[in-house]
Amino acid sequence: MNDPRPDPEALLRAAAREHRGRLKVFLGAAPGVGKTYEMLGEGLARREAGVDVVVGVVETHGRGETAARLRGLETIARVPVAYQGHALDEMDIDAVLARRPALVLVDELAHTNAPGSRHDKRWQDVEELLDAGIDVWSTLNIQHIESLNDVVASFTKVRVRETLPDKVLGDAEIEVVDIPPDELIERLRQGKVYVPDEATRALGNFFSKSNLSALRELALRFAAQTVDAQMLDYVRAHAIEGVWGAGDRLVVAVSEQPGALELVRAAKRLADALRAPWTAVHIETPRAAGFTDAENAQLADALHLATQLGGQVASVPAETVLDGLKNVTAQARATQLLVGKSARSRWFELRHGSIVDRLVREMPGLSIQVLPTVAQEDRAAVRGEGRRPAGRSGGAWGSPVGYLVSLGLTAAVTLLGTLILSSGNITDLGLLYLLPVMVAATRYGLRTGVAAGLASSLAYNFFFLPPTHTLTIEDPRNFITVLVLLTVAIVSSQLAARVREHALQAQASAAQNSALAGFARQLTGISTIDELAHVLCGEVGRLFDGNTVLLMPGEEGLSRRWSWPRAARLETLDLAAANWAFDNNTPAGQGSDTLTASEWLFHPLAARGAVMGVFGLARSDARSAVRSDQLPLLLSLLDQAGLAMERMALEGQMAELSQARERDRLRHALLSSVSHDLRTPLTTIMGTLAAIEAREPQQAVPIAAARGEAERLHRFVTNLLDMARIEAGALHGKVEPVDLDEAVGEALHQLGALLAGHAVETAIAPDAPMVMVDPNLFHQCLTNLIENAAKYGDPDAPIAIAASRVTGGLELTVSDHGPGIPAGEEERIFETFARIEGSDRKGGTGLGLAIVKGFADAMGLVVSAANRDDGPGARFTIRFDKAHLREWPEA
Repeated sequence: MNDPRPDPEALLRAAAREHRGRLKVFLGAAPGVGKTYEMLGEGLARREAGVDVVVGVVETHGRGETAARLRGLETIARVPVAYQGHALDEMDIDAVLARRPALVLVDELAHTNAPGSRHDKRWQDVEELLDAGIDVWSTLNIQHIESLNDVVASFTKVRVRETLPDKVLGDAEIEVVDIPPDELIERLRQGKVYVPDEATRALGNFFSKSNLSALRELALRFAAQTVDAQMLDYVRAHAIEGVWGAGDRLVVAVSEQPGALELVRAAKRLADALRAPWTAVHIETPRAAGFTDAENAQLADALHLATQLGGQVASVPAETVLDGLKNVTAQARATQLLVGKSARSRWFELRHGSIVDRLVREMPGLSIQVLPTVAQEDRAAVRGEGRRPAGRSGGAWGSPVGYLVSLGLTAAVTLLGTLILSSGNITDLGLLYLLPVMVAATRYGLRTGVAAGLASSLAYNFFFLPPTHTLTIEDPRNFITVLVLLTVAIVSSQLAARVREHALQAQASAAQNSALAGFARQLTGISTIDELAHVLCGEVGRLFDGNTVLLMPGEEGLSRRWSWPRAARLETLDLAAANWAFDNNTPAGQGSDTLTASEWLFHPLAARGAVMGVFGLARSDARSAVRSDQLPLLLSLLDQAGLAMERMALEGQMAELSQARERDRLRHALLSSVSHDLRTPLTTIMGTLAAIEAREPQQAVPIAAARGEAERLHRFVTNLLDMARIEAGALHGKVEPVDLDEAVGEALHQLGALLAGHAVETAIAPDAPMVMVDPNLFHQCLTNLIENAAKYGDPDAPIAIAASRVTGGLELTVSDHGPGIPAGEEERIFETFARIEGSDRKGGTGLGLAIVKGFADAMGLVVSAANRDDGPGARFTIRFDKAHLREWPEA
């Protein structure tokens, strides 16, 4: 509690925010309060202050005041997304990232993007912008927050479908845009929120004064709680002391005693009344090692109920309950502490009362409430029924065996003292009786040690203090000796019992650490999933004394990879729980929140958020699969197994990557060698054929055919060389101004023989701007596109080459009337050696368009493929933005 060091987790969260943009959310109770208007107004003020501000997306909803403010800011054009025959406009996140402003305004944070967008939700677009270091301002209504969705629906009778997780707002700056309900209703009547028909329906349903007042209260409370959480995070990161009770924060202490469930429900009611966050905490002292199964089940049920009711749960190890509660309340900066008052014994009440008194004295800023918590169903436990069985560790009142052993040791010491006394006058025999006290307290607990102390005092008085064989003490000095002996016995028993409890706790901790270390050591030598499954199931089954199973995804869903024992059975309900755990990355089955009727508890086996399998655990005696104190050990084992599984997956990927690199290296070497070796003889062959054709006119036809094939082979070899250059990264183009009309004419001239019999239509405006490209690379792109159109287009239909202006640039298209491109293959058509049947890529080597893509990327151009809009055929487009145009013609 008094540790002056900053909280490491808070420091890590602060460090993670260093390189991210900052999110500010204008939060409102309902539509029409002026969130967008306020955001645009502050954006204009920032722009006037010199900040680079742009609008990513803003919805005016036909409101003139909002539209007027929008005109004063630079707006990024939206990107159309085709959906069911309609074009929906969404934020162009790539354009925003390329523009990279200091601040971008993004309206309606909970908006659902059109299908086909990069992200399903707009808040995911915002997360990408924040990760890129761009500040974002956005707007949100309170009903779109996931944790409040049910609350809002309970009184508005309207279920909002578009929600966002609360974690999105964890680090956000919240600014509440608030107006009174009467003023908002008046705005609605004036048509400033909805059109008249919609406004009338809204006034009769959602926009009632009671609903708006409740929504307003939710918005204000949520903003206050968010600010409170951020303030606490800052306080912990900077190690600032104090309670900081600007808002209430509740901690409830739960234990294994009867009435824990009642205490948790009372904490929930108090937290709701205070509108405060709350945490259920169990202080794990050394005595927790001696809990019975019933007590562990009681504790697990209480913590599970707290989770279901929306509270946080923690189990904190500490030497005493008092120390644990002081640490927890200090770290949580709690203002309220709720504890239960047990009716099990007067002794426990005294001890519990001392804890409360000390907390009141030592933590003056903490309000403590003590609640009587003896439930009807727990009266048997209060009367002492259902206690832990006697054994070496002892029950609440000790072990009968311990008492018998203590009495036997006391008798033995008495006999030994009698023998010693018979040999002479020895007056320190009382010290001998400390031996049975120490043995009893060390082996059988505090109460057995105290009983041994009492028996030793009586035996010493009866057998050795005059008058002997009576309990009367004549000499007052002997009375003091007996009293001191009893006191020393009690104190020694307490110290010995405490040492014993600490030893048991250390032993349990050492056993757990040993199990983790041994499991980690086994994982280091594992190289296959089957070995991992065998070790995981066997080790967990041994440690938890239960049946285990590991399920992995396959072609037909989850299937058993290994189980222990091998004959372990899974029923239909168990498989449903396993699939739920896999699909939702949350536990399912017995002891969880979902499908609790299953006898198995299933935990997802994940690494870095990706679920790789599901692990199941069941007890053969139908007890709870995992006790609350065993759950951390199970989760640690599963985390280690997940990391091992991820390691094996990464090793497999690295092996595949190494093989791919080796294949690419060999292919590059082969392409380079073959193309260089063929180019020289091909040049000789083409020259020889040209000379023969000049000397032998009568053989012109066959020689022309041979030369055409030689030229085609020469182009293929040239393509191989170009592809080798692309893959080697050896393209270093020289940018020059190129006239599109001349470039197209040169390409058509070179392909004259191939285009014989093909009609070519060109539509390039005389005043089209010159493009800044590498002439050779651009020439090769044109020839490959035109050659592709000539090979696979309809020979009776013309090839169309056109240049047209578009928003922000210029597009050059080459279109044919062939079979077109199959749906979904528009990107793969540019891959190396990709041959797509039934399309413009039927036959051929699959290099021409890959070279076009590589050369275009090298020059900073964008090339794309699509089908024609006016009939069958393909259309290939090269896009030039303003940076690639020497001069931009006026519109």
